Amino acid sequence: MPAAGQRRLLAYNAYIEVPHTVSTSRRYHHGDLGSALLASALALLAEDGVEALSLREVARRAGVSAMAPYRHYADKNALIAAVAAHGFVALGDALRAADRAAPPGEALVAQAVAYVRYALANPMLFRLMFGAKRPDAVPDPALGAAGASTFAVLSDRVASETPAGGDRDARTIGCWSLVHGLALLFLDGEIRPRLDQPDDAITRRVATAMLGVLRDDGSASSSVAGCQPPVPAPGGRGTEG
Repeated sequence: MPAAGQRRLLAYNAYIEVPHTVSTSRRYHHGDLGSALLASALALLAEDGVEALSLREVARRAGVSAMAPYRHYADKNALIAAVAAHGFVALGDALRAADRAAPPGEALVAQAVAYVRYALANPMLFRLMFGAKRPDAVPDPALGAAGASTFAVLSDRVASETPAGGDRDARTIGCWSLVHGLALLFLDGEIRPRLDQPDDAITRRVATAMLGVLRDDGSASSSVAGCQPPVPAPGGRGTEG
């Protein structure tokens, strides 16, 4: 074949093969497609909110075909459940780290700070995790397990600091209600007009005040009311952090 003909044939073959090669690379170049899709979904949620989440847009951002997400998620609800589960895992990790690093008697206050800090750093994700957009109509095992594991960080700490015969469940819900409500008030802009301090300082101040107990001498304790075990106080029985 003449050289010119060979060049034309090579060019033609390249024209046919390159699009296929590029498409395959775009679709499958991720070492972990699931992680790439989840990262795209989290970025999309943070920028545009839950209403913007769709399998097609997540695929576009991840640089994969429109059908690729269906390898991991049956539908949009499954995607949202995976995003929420990721949020609970991350929140649980933050609470555990705070709990481990806290001085004796301060673990619940430290958890409160970590909880609010997480909400403020991830407002869209936090609202999705606890809001009406979460697809609870179809139970998702991974989402349920992640939520339960995160809740256990608080409930285990409360259990360890509840005296025999104390209402552990009620105390756990009480502690959670306090910190979750505080987080939502922060997100809704209701705290700043009333308290002018750094976010962590406000959280610590409110948690200490609301969860504190009074010592026998009337001074405020930073221990958690009803969540700390009673210990003998000088001159009689009392509670102390």
